[in-house]
Amino acid sequence: MVIDTKPCSIEEKTIGNITRVGVDIAKSIFHVHAFDRFSEVQWKGKYSRGKWLAVTSKKVPIGAEIAMEAFGSASYWGRELGKLVYKVKIIHAQFVKPYFKNNKNDAADAQAFCEAMSRPNMRFVNLKTVRQQDVQAAHRIEDKLMMQRTAKADQIRGLTSEYGLVAAIGIKKRQGAIPVLLEDTENGLSLMFRALLNDLSADLAQLDERVLALDKLIEQDVQNDPVALKLMKLRGIGVLHASAL
Repeated sequence: MVIDTKPCSIEEKTIGNITRVGVDIAKSIFHVHAFDRFSEVQWKGKYSRGKWLAVTSKKVPIGAEIAMEAFGSASYWGRELGKLVYKVKIIHAQFVKPYFKNNKNDAADAQAFCEAMSRPNMRFVNLKTVRQQDVQAAHRIEDKLMMQRTAKADQIRGLTSEYGLVAAIGIKKRQGAIPVLLEDTENGLSLMFRALLNDLSADLAQLDERVLALDKLIEQDVQNDPVALKLMKLRGIGVLHASAL
């Protein structure tokens, strides 16, 4: 990541020692709000994606706490801040709502995170490692593929029913029945629909292959994870559950 260290044009103020910072992370513009140990505002402003980390490292003392929402890139920025020896706090947005003083906007978000992180009973989200994010990505992709596969199988069932044909129950059985339907010259299917049904069958087979490939990838990862292997010794915990946990 390239960090732009040029002076920022946004007006800002720095009075004393900063102890906690709230950050509203976004795609392009990041809003920051900082307090000292007396809950006095010491710094606030907005910076581009390439500048905010460099400015933070100059203004915020090492060891300060920095809070942000459990957003898609929170773990990434948390790891980057960790490299700068900051204590990162990630909070679910639902726990921050009570601390909004004005209308919700990016600047107010940053201030609310700064307020929420100081509460003694606040619940925080664990920072994910790169490996944890890799595994999570595999599970999310597989979940989406399985949804697409189910939708494709349901589409086949719906279309064939319009021709008076009852599709088999279950994706595997339905997929196995398609070649039979295509070869049957007496079922009333037109040449055009046979071509369409053949394409749908190929789509379904491709989705099956991708799901199986992800299953193998997750299984290989589990074999190298001592924690997951211990979890699999519990009754009812298989490869996918152990990996997800």
